[in-house]
Amino acid sequence: LKREIKKIISAVWVGIICLVFSSRLSTMKAASICPNDQTGCHLLPLANLFDRVIQHSARMHGISDDLHSEFELYFLPSKNQIGRVSRNCHTSTILTPNGKENAQRIAREELAEIILKLLVAWRDPLWHFHQSMSQHDEFTNFSSNKSLEMSDMVHELRKGVLKVVEKMQMLGIISNSVGDTGSPEALLTSDSAEWRFMKDYDLLYCFRRDSNKIQNYLKILKCRIVPKHGC
Repeated sequence: LKREIKKIISAVWVGIICLVFSSRLSTMKAASICPNDQTGCHLLPLANLFDRVIQHSARMHGISDDLHSEFELYFLPSKNQIGRVSRNCHTSTILTPNGKENAQRIAREELAEIILKLLVAWRDPLWHFHQSMSQHDEFTNFSSNKSLEMSDMVHELRKGVLKVVEKMQMLGIISNSVGDTGSPEALLTSDSAEWRFMKDYDLLYCFRRDSNKIQNYLKILKCRIVPKHGC
């Protein structure tokens, strides 16, 4: 009888260990938006996919805000550039709605397209910005790594937004006209390379502004489509 009880207890412990391991594995897989571009990511509920990209965009904007503050601390006071900062962003050719009410009025497809255009427009400029920051002795390796992380996050966020778009299309919420371009370059305008002539501070200022737009647009899009989930 004692042997049978020991066998049962052992079996129960093995089951508990398996459940704990499975739970930890699931948590690890959920760490990024869609790890390794897994097909199973499509099976996640739409509200969960939205939450992931919104959280990702919030982290991205937070990093841009920190770097912007650091850039002001190191460069603007010493070089007296405060009065000479340009506000001409290379993404100004992308028509974006001003304010929450205007963003709620435009078509869902158009809002999703704007988000993707903004993300694509920042792919090359942020890599250039990281290369430029790594050459400044005033910045620490930590700051340089943050600029690289910001560049990587734009790439990952674009993939996550595409997953959301594909999910909405699969559910028949939006048309198939969004995100069906052959390459990211097809989303860009002819004068989108103007960022090459911008100063680092202007570039960072513009990205902080656009990353805030992206985060807000994602929240608005989510609340228009799944309003019962955290809106």
